[in-house]
Amino acid sequence: MQHEPTPRYTQGMKTAVSIPDDVFEKAERLARRAKRSRSDIYSAALREYVARHTPDEITDAMNAVCDRMEEASDPFVAKSSRLILEKTEW
Repeated sequence: MQHEPTPRYTQGMKTAVSIPDDVFEKAERLARRAKRSRSDIYSAALREYVARHTPDEITDAMNAVCDRMEEASDPFVAKSSRLILEKTEW
């Protein structure tokens, strides 16, 4: 007889960390204002921190922005920018 796993209210790894009281209070206020769970706030913060400190992810994010900029390129803006750059003394 196979047993179903016990349902969990969250998905992912649970962990315990110690943080300064002032950081905890600010996170609690943010969670209340944003109507998000504490886990959501901490996960988003850690995700952002890891992304900022992982060079490949930073490069990928910058490349994605550049790709979007190229797609949205306006011919007038591109030509004007080129003319300005050509006249600028470096």
